[in-house]
Amino acid sequence: MNELIPLNNGMLIDSNGITRPPWACANDLLREYYDTEWGREIYGEQAYFERLCLESFQAGLSWELILRRREILRKVFADFTPDHLAVFQETDVQRVLKHPGMIRNERKIRAVISNAQACVNLRTDADYPGGLEELIRSCAPQDARNKTETEARITIYSHLDEVPTKSEESAALAKLLKKKGFSFVGPTSMYALLEAVGLIRYEIAPGDPAVNATRGQADVAES
Repeated sequence: MNELIPLNNGMLIDSNGITRPPWACANDLLREYYDTEWGREIYGEQAYFERLCLESFQAGLSWELILRRREILRKVFADFTPDHLAVFQETDVQRVLKHPGMIRNERKIRAVISNAQACVNLRTDADYPGGLEELIRSCAPQDARNKTETEARITIYSHLDEVPTKSEESAALAKLLKKKGFSFVGPTSMYALLEAVGLIRYEIAPGDPAVNATRGQADVAES
């Protein structure tokens, strides 16, 4: 058991003094993802394409499920290499659908393939010579577009509930991606993407133990 105490800012604090949002405390998989990947900048077309596809696939599902199936998704989708995916045929769609452990949503599977084609086409788009990475970064908040993680502005919220689920930037990104031929890229999914890759950055102000919180109240089983 990992002993957790609720704070009055909506976060949880563990016995090592580390604070995380509740979703990142549910099990080892989510905690590892939050501690090592979430909110950290990535670079390169393939890295951005994978994260875009994962966020799109997550729509209506839990993020834990996506992480648990991540290696299967990488295997069936050619490690999210756009050039390989862009030439997938109908036989490939059926192969992916039948793969053991695959999330069998045909619309999302076809969207990954068509999004790969859109990603490849972006390479010759005069508006975005840097391809998908440049397009996504162009929709980040102005201060985060060309700065390092340590230089970009960090928004401070007093409570986790204040963090929005979409923004002007994510709406603009969703609209632009759809214009360029992408699908399953709504404002909420794109806000999650911008958060996950460190282009929207925020922190929750320090909190105190919540009223009536007792040690062990928020114990979470390791898995």
